Amino acid sequence: MPFIFIDYTGLYFTAVAKTPVPVIISGKFVRIRNGTTDYVIFSPKEFTKFHANIVQRFCLDKGIEGNYDPEGKRYDIPDRSWVVLGGGKFEKDENGKTLRLYDNSLAYGKFEKQGLREAISSLPEYAGFTVLIE
Repeated sequence: MPFIFIDYTGLYFTAVAKTPVPVIISGKFVRIRNGTTDYVIFSPKEFTKFHANIVQRFCLDKGIEGNYDPEGKRYDIPDRSWVVLGGGKFEKDENGKTLRLYDNSLAYGKFEKQGLREAISSLPEYAGFTVLIE
């Protein structure tokens, strides 16, 4: 199954905050599937306050139609070929070489864990990291 990792950390710190990327970063993430392709999207907490904001940014970047639900808590994708497989929080420690994935999304539920550790561990940016999934 193809795996695509998107991380808005660099975008936020270099373009928006105009500060160096910290050694320890925390934020939220969502997992989205389209057919057989999995996307995992990380965003620092300073950039996107809610999981729905991450889904919205992803859709805008990819040209995917979507909209907020009536309460404004979820950003939904009407095209049924796209499925949000939950979300959670992350903490990345560059010095300690650890990435911790935990918690859940109030809007989308607990993230799907299956295959996630292996997929992230195979990424060049996480070579040598211990990936902890709670």
